Amino acid sequence: MPRNLRDWIAVLWPAFLAACLLEIVVFASFDPHDLRTSGGADPGIQSVYSLAFFSFWIIASLASLGTWTLARRQ
Repeated sequence: MPRNLRDWIAVLWPAFLAACLLEIVVFASFDPHDLRTSGGADPGIQSVYSLAFFSFWIIASLASLGTWTLARRQ
């Protein structure tokens, strides 16, 4: 695991940029208004954008952490 702030920034910053780009790509072709739950509830647009962004950021952070870990083992 990253030990200092510089290592965490090296992991989280590229993941943040990847999440931003993925958010743009996904919601350029997908409208959150079309999302309906099985119970018929309509989630708010802001909550859909927020949950999607943080999900993308977590996934990209795990990928970035894996890359950082493999690069440090050399």
